[in-house]
Amino acid sequence: MSVKLVIYRGTHEIGGSCVEVRTDTTRIILDCGMPLVDENGESFDAKSMDGKTVPQLIEEGAIRRVPGLFRDPKDSSPSPDAILLSHAHCDHTGLLKYTRKEIPVHLSPGTSDMMYVGRRFAKQAGVDGDRQQKFKPGVAFQVGDFTITAYPVDHSAFDSMAFIIEAEGKRILYSGDLRLHGRKPGMAEQLIKVASAEPLHAVVMEGTHVTPDQKKGITEWDLEEELVQHIQSAKGLVLANFSPLHVDRLVGFFRASERSGRIFVADPYAAMVMYKAAKRCKVPDPVKERAIRVFYNKFFENSFEKKGLRYVHEMFEPNRITMEEILTEPKRFVMIFRPNMVEFDFGGTLPLHARCIYSYWEGYLKQPQWVEFHQKLALAQGDFIRAHTSGHIFAEDIVKFVERIDPRKTMKVLPVHTFHPDEFPKLLDRVENLEDGQVYEVR
Repeated sequence: MSVKLVIYRGTHEIGGSCVEVRTDTTRIILDCGMPLVDENGESFDAKSMDGKTVPQLIEEGAIRRVPGLFRDPKDSSPSPDAILLSHAHCDHTGLLKYTRKEIPVHLSPGTSDMMYVGRRFAKQAGVDGDRQQKFKPGVAFQVGDFTITAYPVDHSAFDSMAFIIEAEGKRILYSGDLRLHGRKPGMAEQLIKVASAEPLHAVVMEGTHVTPDQKKGITEWDLEEELVQHIQSAKGLVLANFSPLHVDRLVGFFRASERSGRIFVADPYAAMVMYKAAKRCKVPDPVKERAIRVFYNKFFENSFEKKGLRYVHEMFEPNRITMEEILTEPKRFVMIFRPNMVEFDFGGTLPLHARCIYSYWEGYLKQPQWVEFHQKLALAQGDFIRAHTSGHIFAEDIVKFVERIDPRKTMKVLPVHTFHPDEFPKLLDRVENLEDGQVYEVR
């Protein structure tokens, strides 16, 4: 029997990750993500999918045809045997709600936690509890013909995983999303050690930063030092804009606030992420940590009862802080922030000399909400600072990583999660560039 691989989406784009590995009798799906860009290269509008059927979404190209995966009445194909999730970002999980309910979903305990929080607080993708099959990192599990072992990787989503997949004498590494410049370098070292111990035949390798003008960014530790400088020099309230699911960034802002003599103010969403993560690793717990306060934004305050989140309210109520307290001494605080808070929580006017530290992809700044925010910030005589490093591996680190996991030169490199697969052969040999939907036999 042969082992075959199909990248349904991701050979020429970042986002929408969906990869199949199969034998003659077993099929597994690696990630099931929402696209990040549309056919014109603009940001994909997930709301445009609301109310549409799977056949409509397939016709429009929002969902790719994957035999038996989605709830398509026109598709009579057998279902895949399992879906494996590398991490909780929507570009890897966002289409789960359209998949057939009978397909089990294998994920790490931390990914399960983050998806729960994202679903309850941010309307992100979730997975029903009866579909979840939680694996233990480093412990092999079986799906049909496949022996699968998940290994932790450092990414901007908590408890992210890479997978080593074995069947019929073939050994494949799926990198998921990872990096070498985060707070946990030991994770990459362990993966390299395990992956290189036996011959690999293929690596499905993320290439977000493989571009014609490849640049290397800074580490999370360097970013923390930047944040300390920006916070210490701020004249007023510091507004921190970043993804709460990025636990490394949460820790970085918390540590920088503490080092600067300020109190870190989380919203309930970020506080819940920290609370869940603190049960699994060394992360500040907002229930116990006195240097963290929790601000109830209007959206949470008005909805926690009907959304069944009273237990969250009760958990964080002792550490709650009001807007009045913050505005009385704004220079004492670093506060998690979103642009809609200007209207709903600040009453339309930002405090004098507010400083916004933006730690996201710069492409989001094109959105209308940010244009309006900059106008409000200017009226408050405030300033705007970009301070960010990527959750994805830099191009030169891909070279180091691939060379170390494949000392025998036995494997093919299959690029994914990249807009520029044509740049891979300039960095590495043994590259096999595929097209979306192309069947590749692992040799």
